[in-house]
Amino acid sequence: MLTYIPTFRRKNRSLNKHYRAFTILFILLSAWTLWLVQFDQTYELIKQFSKFIFLGITGAIFANSTGAGGGVIFIPVFSSLDFTEAQSVSTSFMIQCFGMTAGAISWSRYYQRHHHMDKTWCGFIPCILLCACFSVLGLWSSELWQLTSPSSLHTSFSLFSIALGIAIIFSSQRRYLQSNSLKSIDYFCLAVIGYFGGIITAWLSVGVGELIVIYLMLRGICAKMAVAVGVVVSAITIWSASPIHVFSDHSHALYELVLFAGPGAIIGGLLARKLALYLPVKTLKLFFASWIILTGSVMLAN
Repeated sequence: MLTYIPTFRRKNRSLNKHYRAFTILFILLSAWTLWLVQFDQTYELIKQFSKFIFLGITGAIFANSTGAGGGVIFIPVFSSLDFTEAQSVSTSFMIQCFGMTAGAISWSRYYQRHHHMDKTWCGFIPCILLCACFSVLGLWSSELWQLTSPSSLHTSFSLFSIALGIAIIFSSQRRYLQSNSLKSIDYFCLAVIGYFGGIITAWLSVGVGELIVIYLMLRGICAKMAVAVGVVVSAITIWSASPIHVFSDHSHALYELVLFAGPGAIIGGLLARKLALYLPVKTLKLFFASWIILTGSVMLAN
């Protein structure tokens, strides 16, 4: 049975929606301006670092439309700028706090509006809760036990990128039986993936989201749900490290760069879901895989 909604009520809803959007935008711009004036030589700062807005947009679009962390874009750029390993990882973490959060909110709202009663998305919440818990546990295990990467950030990231790209191409080319639900063994595997993905994320600022997306796609789960789960879990994992990379006095993040790349990442994070829903997932995956294989190969060769 259809319910008639009077025209004036529809207009009021539309106006309230726009008012909320403008209010949020005003608050964010005010907060950004207050942050900007904390730095000396504002004009020189804008002149030198404003270009990183586009880096934030690009990284967040890749991250939130494929489920991979933005570090796959940020780390190679920072490496080319001769950042130290600590600077690269901390700055990448901090930018992703902006972009992955925007993407996670966008995907969560999409789920709530369109798929919360959809059987193909029935594993959305359980997967997030399970993977996020073990991912955070893995990240903090790495930090507290001082587990170090088996090689340098440069080499580890290059090898991880190449292996990840090949895995994405492999999963994109094969056809799998569609599945609407996960079995007990799947949840066990996701817990293990989440834990070790959290450790990798602590080293490289990326890892857990990509591994989760690939596993879910291999299991025949809805590709868009797999991406959404990867994005939300990555956002939770990234924020769990904020006491180390964001709010700590010993953080190595370059705040001047984050000042511009962070807002760019918010824009990219909000645009990414629409891009992922508009373009075929396979196209996005192949393009993304090709890019990170090329990037990893170039970094490994240098």
